[in-house]
Amino acid sequence: PSFVPRSNGIVSPMPKSVRALASNPNVRRTEHGSGSNNSIKMMPIGVPKVAYRVPGSQGADWVDIYNRLYRERIVFIGSEIDDELANQVIGVMLYLDSEDSDKPIYLYINSPGGSVISGLAIYDCMQHIESEVITINLGLAASMASFILAAGSKGKRLALPSSRVMIHQPMGGARGQAEDIKVEARQIMRIRDNLVKMYSMMTGQTQDQIVKDLDRDNYLSAQEAADYGLIDRVLESDDEDTQMSG
Repeated sequence: PSFVPRSNGIVSPMPKSVRALASNPNVRRTEHGSGSNNSIKMMPIGVPKVAYRVPGSQGADWVDIYNRLYRERIVFIGSEIDDELANQVIGVMLYLDSEDSDKPIYLYINSPGGSVISGLAIYDCMQHIESEVITINLGLAASMASFILAAGSKGKRLALPSSRVMIHQPMGGARGQAEDIKVEARQIMRIRDNLVKMYSMMTGQTQDQIVKDLDRDNYLSAQEAADYGLIDRVLESDDEDTQMSG
């Protein structure tokens, strides 16, 4: 649909949801100029938003599309994993779990990876909450993102056909005094050993095999990731696992 405003202030052509809102007398409206013609409030250009009416509210407004999807228990990891993203994802998962722990959370992943500590925080939260977490790879799940992908509920770690997975050992850089560098090096090796153990548990591969495969950037197709044990299966077009229950 076009998001270019016309003279009457309504985008054209309008999606069905917007047409329904436009015909609803309870929808919040804005006046244009001095005339008496009213129209639905425009979506801000360049901002991904959707029309949404909060349950129990008489008016509707444009809301951030990701905030709207949170209401359907869909969470995205779509950028580099850092403390800010991890805190946002953890906060959403904790809220959704407290709201209804019997329904699953759908975690879509398309990320180049990032901070190991931030990724482990997300992993710990996934293990902490009662809701099962269905992980779905689309695009690329690299580095720490591949670890989170593999940490989903057993049997429900999924990937789209054209997605890819990349695994490798943790990287780090240390500067400063010699003793500080030694401490940092020991921490990196400790983290690597822990990741090897957890990858082994999640994939069924031996630790020796994991160490070998993590030595360099190791890219896997969706089917290769399934064969390796990082995911459980590749989604086809008629799969219903990612469909939200009513």
